[in-house]
Amino acid sequence: MPQEFIHVRGAREHNLKNVSVSIPRDKLVVITGVSGSGKSTLAFDTIYAEGQRRYVESLSAYARQFLGRMEKPDVDNIEGLSPAISIDQKGASHNPRSTVGTVTEVYDYLRLLFARVGHPHCPKCGRPIARQTVQQIVDAIAALPAGSRIMVMAPKVRRRKGEHKEVFEEARKAGFVRVRVNGKVYDIEEAQRLPMDKQKWHDIEIVVDRLVVGPEMELSRATDSVETALKQGVGVALVSIVDGEEMVFSEHFACAHCGVSLPEIEPRTFSFNSPWGACPTCTGLGFRLEIDPDMVLPNKQLSLAEGAVMPWQRAGSSSPWYMSLLESLARAHGFSTRVPVRELPKEVIDLILYGNQGRSVTMRHKTHQVRGRHPQPDAPVQGDRVGLHTPRD
Repeated sequence: MPQEFIHVRGAREHNLKNVSVSIPRDKLVVITGVSGSGKSTLAFDTIYAEGQRRYVESLSAYARQFLGRMEKPDVDNIEGLSPAISIDQKGASHNPRSTVGTVTEVYDYLRLLFARVGHPHCPKCGRPIARQTVQQIVDAIAALPAGSRIMVMAPKVRRRKGEHKEVFEEARKAGFVRVRVNGKVYDIEEAQRLPMDKQKWHDIEIVVDRLVVGPEMELSRATDSVETALKQGVGVALVSIVDGEEMVFSEHFACAHCGVSLPEIEPRTFSFNSPWGACPTCTGLGFRLEIDPDMVLPNKQLSLAEGAVMPWQRAGSSSPWYMSLLESLARAHGFSTRVPVRELPKEVIDLILYGNQGRSVTMRHKTHQVRGRHPQPDAPVQGDRVGLHTPRD
């Protein structure tokens, strides 16, 4: 029967004076007292030290020689004690990526545990994810809309830093003529000349075949292409629809009911500090920054000419350059910068906040002549530079 208490009898470590105490297990217990009363001595130097000593003694003689001999704390007896983990007192970290798990390094062991003994499940239906066969992958390709142009590819580098010159050379020797680097397709000779920044993340896939889905598509050719992609991609194949979505197929993990495929789970899959495992929306922090339009245009009583755009205000008025931008935009789209913002239609507000979708606008801006310089003539300015750069969700 499991014990309900940790019984400490006769603790005399450091400044403890023959202390005996019973601490309930499976509870959050707080040890309080004045400075120097022995709180840390009881928790760290007595209970934790004895738990670690017993754990080390349970290891083999070979393992103990690397850990060293641990002295028994000055205590008569401790009962009901399990192997213990100690988190030392440290200053508060203001880094949002620092958690209890990362500080204690338990996080690394948990990631390894989940990657090795975890069983992935479909995020849609919750069923366990099973392996996909070559025939199932070919059937999924054949089920695409007729006329779809697809590329069957083998992933070689996924979100890894480096120049990866050897990947291009191996692909060339294997007889492949095209690769996709960071989303763009190149001939293999052209790809070998690309300046790859070794400090940045890269994605590299070998283009195994290009097919058009339809009755005339040769299933034998599709099967051979899938097999080659799986072999080159170590069990993973990508099928990219031109101007469409991209599907991941795996010999290892796939849901036959929903068609969802996942790459093989590995420790970095569970890392919120890695782009591979982090949530793409919040980048692993659990929250995201957004632009509040009401804070950009807080005072709807003001006009644009009076400085209604808060980020552009300078000492109570908008800067001349940004004011020229707004005036040019107003002339091009037929609205006034002299009326209160609350009277402007929603289309104009969206135009100011989000830009005009990249369309060119003739820019007029007058500057004072300084040391022989003359005002610049009217010049076309790209529309995405007119208005605030506040991405729409």
